[in-house]
Amino acid sequence: MAFHLIPDFFRTAAAFVVVLGVLVFVHELGHYLVARWRGVHIEAFSIGFGRPIATWTDRRGTQWKLAWLPLGGYVKLHGQERPEEVSDEVRQGWMAGRTFHEKPVGSRALVVAAGPAANFLLAIVLFALLFATAGRPVPMPVVGEVIADTAASRAGLQSGDRVLAIDGTPIATFGDIQRIVTAHPAAALSLLVQRGAEKLTLPVTTDARDEGGGHLVGQLGIRGGATAFETLPPWSAIGAGVTQTWDVTVETVRGVWQMISGRRGTEDLGGPLRIAQLSGQVAQLGLASLISFIAVLSVNLGLINLFPIPILDGGHLLFYLAEAVRGRPIPKRAQEYGFRAGFALLVGLFIFATWNDLTHFGLFRWMAGMIG
Repeated sequence: MAFHLIPDFFRTAAAFVVVLGVLVFVHELGHYLVARWRGVHIEAFSIGFGRPIATWTDRRGTQWKLAWLPLGGYVKLHGQERPEEVSDEVRQGWMAGRTFHEKPVGSRALVVAAGPAANFLLAIVLFALLFATAGRPVPMPVVGEVIADTAASRAGLQSGDRVLAIDGTPIATFGDIQRIVTAHPAAALSLLVQRGAEKLTLPVTTDARDEGGGHLVGQLGIRGGATAFETLPPWSAIGAGVTQTWDVTVETVRGVWQMISGRRGTEDLGGPLRIAQLSGQVAQLGLASLISFIAVLSVNLGLINLFPIPILDGGHLLFYLAEAVRGRPIPKRAQEYGFRAGFALLVGLFIFATWNDLTHFGLFRWMAGMIG
């Protein structure tokens, strides 16, 4: 049994390192390229933390590192500290005009924002590549499952039915069904469906669900059952990649807001262990699935780094915005308190996400069983 699990473990570990390595490298590359553009010297570019496995120094004097703990990375900018925060000896070693702290606040903000921007750009490129090669998934208007005691079951819809039109409006995708039904809560609709060789007209009265604040949406009670793949030409693929990245961003923000507002549970909040598990599972499905997974995670990484939490890129951008408005930097003590609070919040989220991961894996049930 144990020998059988060894290949799965190494496959999961390798997929996790590849996925996280790509995401971190692109994120830090964004910081690196814009810092060079704004005339800042980069002292170090590291993928991973801890003791380096390999190091080399390029002709610009930047030390590149590959470290043994692949849970992140960093770009060390020359003169990132304020002059009052370092010793005279360190200040004397600074290159005039090449330090980060002496750049205008707009340049510093560009360098910081470039990391998340690179993650969004990576998602666009990967989605576009998939749509131009493997094709864009198009959910067909075919009923995969009819949920019991819903409008669909009462109307006589069956698995395999293809919805051709609703109230005379042609239906091309499953999203068309969702769009029309959602806009008609507790309404009488006429569905034209293809069932085998015959066409049927089925009257249906949609269910209504309260989304909060008295806002009702219609429900039919079916799940999709078929997906077609449409290969796009390059320019169309790029546009579709932008659209897909935006859609993933909106859905992610909506999910986070639902957790914050209490409308959604936090059990879906996962950490590195869940990402590692999913990386191994997705890698088994093929290269296209792995690329799509990296694209979705890249959007998530970009969004997380834009959260206005001190210590993250979004927190730095918040400080730079305050500096631009005030005409001078935020006091050092206020920044220190902000970074401490941000660090504590991130540690708490990490612990909570890891707890969720272990619960999801069934570790605590296993321990309870062992004790029992």
